[in-house]
Amino acid sequence: MKNKGKLIANNPKARHDYFLDQYIEAGISLAGTEVKSLRFGKCSIKEAWIRIQNGELWIYQMNIPPYEMGNIMNRDPIRPRKLLVHKSEIRKLGQLIKEKGVTIVPVEVYFKGEHVKVEIAVARGKKLYDKRRDIAKKDQEREAARDLKIRNGVLR
Repeated sequence: MKNKGKLIANNPKARHDYFLDQYIEAGISLAGTEVKSLRFGKCSIKEAWIRIQNGELWIYQMNIPPYEMGNIMNRDPIRPRKLLVHKSEIRKLGQLIKEKGVTIVPVEVYFKGEHVKVEIAVARGKKLYDKRRDIAKKDQEREAARDLKIRNGVLR
């Protein structure tokens, strides 16, 4: 997506395990101390997953550590959090995930202005041979870049 602000967390595991098809930017409902913790860049979405419940989009296992100076105002670090998306988009996502092997995964968490946004994607699971092919492709690109640097005289 364009015009992303400060990146807080990303999920490289999602790109490795899934083919990401359709991206959606969602807001997230947070408590005040959670936002302060995010401003310090503390967040993990590696184990996070998304579910549609009662016509609402929820993110589970998103870890936002407690704010150090938050005392009793701190919330549970891995509590479920509501994602703020239009009802029509939730209906579309609900239709898409009815297919076998399709799910919704969080890709990035970032600030857009003063608001915290979560980029989610409709994802299809990769097979083991797809993952191997991606790894081989990355290795070839890395080797080509290294060879180019050597030819240009950057590395000696």
